[in-house]
Amino acid sequence: MSNPGNPANPGTPPDFFTRFPMREVSSAELDTVLAEEGVPPLSILFLWGRDCPNCDIAKHAILSAPPRFIWPEVRWLHDNVYDDMEMANRFSLHGIPVFFVFRGKRLIGKMTSWPGIGDFTNVIAGQIAALPGYHPPPGRPKLTLVKG
Repeated sequence: MSNPGNPANPGTPPDFFTRFPMREVSSAELDTVLAEEGVPPLSILFLWGRDCPNCDIAKHAILSAPPRFIWPEVRWLHDNVYDDMEMANRFSLHGIPVFFVFRGKRLIGKMTSWPGIGDFTNVIAGQIAALPGYHPPPGRPKLTLVKG
């Protein structure tokens, strides 16, 4: 749904999940999915809801620069918590969107609300750099936080 009358809420991109690779998970299957073998070491769980203005802003930001949100060390998971209240209760949500970051099965952090492209990607880059034995692939630029 698009909302051209309100620039603060651009509306839901109707094809978001076909344009950006995220695997849908439910509360019932999350632990099994996080324990899978042979997957990237980090998982980002994007908890969102239908007709949520801040969720829509995050989706539009991700679609504005998809390569900035795709890392070989990360897989994306998602769940609409309006349709899966068990997931909302599991994480004691008080608002969405929320992004939980897992290393394997272990929860290592969360970002509440949408922090913006730069802050989001810098946080994830920091988690990637903290992976045991991590060495950036040749030719991959190192990310540096620039304040200004």
